Amino acid sequence: MTPPPRPQVRLRPEILELAAYRQGKPAPGDAFKLSSNENPFEPIPEVLDAIAASSINRYPDGAALVVRDRLAARHGVEPARVHVGAGSVAILAQLIQAAASVGDEVVYAWRSFEAYPGLVTVAGATSVLVPLRPDGSHDLTAMATAVTDRTRVILVCSPNNPTSTIVTASAFEAFLAAVPQDVLVVLDEAYAEFVTDPEAVSGIRLLENHPNLVVLRTFSKAYGLAGLRFGYAIGSAYVLDAARTTAIPLSVIEPAQRAAIAALDNEELLLARVAALSALRDRVWRELLDQGWRVPTPQGNFVWLETGDHTETAAATFLRHGIVVRALGEGLRVSIGEPESVEKLLAAAAEVVGTLPTQGHPSGLD
Repeated sequence: MTPPPRPQVRLRPEILELAAYRQGKPAPGDAFKLSSNENPFEPIPEVLDAIAASSINRYPDGAALVVRDRLAARHGVEPARVHVGAGSVAILAQLIQAAASVGDEVVYAWRSFEAYPGLVTVAGATSVLVPLRPDGSHDLTAMATAVTDRTRVILVCSPNNPTSTIVTASAFEAFLAAVPQDVLVVLDEAYAEFVTDPEAVSGIRLLENHPNLVVLRTFSKAYGLAGLRFGYAIGSAYVLDAARTTAIPLSVIEPAQRAAIAALDNEELLLARVAALSALRDRVWRELLDQGWRVPTPQGNFVWLETGDHTETAAATFLRHGIVVRALGEGLRVSIGEPESVEKLLAAAAEVVGTLPTQGHPSGLD
């Protein structure tokens, strides 16, 4: 006689329906991995030495006091206004959990960072998605209009992942003035160091006048520490204390803390690398425009190619040319990587653009 089936563990249905975060695909063979917005430069010796000096048999400093002091001095704030986490996305998860739960709403643009929907769902809150403008940028007016008495958090990503567009300082300040002061506004500036547009927002300078604002930064991109997972936030101390309460204890490991300090000690060299990547990004962007692509003006270390219904086919074409890209629904996000990857990238793009229907120019260029 067949025994009756055992009952399954009762799990949250919204979690069962949620797709797990999907990492950028690895590069097979000698292909270039341009799917994860990673910094292609190898770590500097000072960072490697700092990692090697770590005492991994001991727990890290859970308060990360030394690196928080350095970051506080770097940005001219009190250490209590600095919070660190295992990547800026970990801090974002903490902030959402601290502010929003069942029945609450989190407003953000879409398409934006792919992790946002999952973080909101895990917190039990509801996502309110506001479409991007035709040029791939945030529609801040529509986002302010979407705020209700259930809104607890608003996420703004500049440069936006994956479209690489910025929010201007003037538009963001007007937006902050329109948002209720008891709503948490999180400005995700993971790619801030790559920005060259002087009109772009820089959130840290706005914190004094807007205590409901928290700014996220990371060492993963510009500083090349993606594998160590080190991000930080700057904002009001009481808001960051609430985030710290939700954090997994001791999750920011000692090698990451030491490497971040070494990166700050050698910031001039690392930012020179960022400048080189930004210049290469601009070159790639101009050549894509010459090919006939309609590419938003990029300010991150990546470009966005709208491919619509042809996205999967286009990604396969890039792979055939030795370029791994990130396929995201209606388009491809392509990181700026090694200089040696550029010719393959452009050759693949030239092949793909010829197969796409004519579209408008989101960048405003004809």
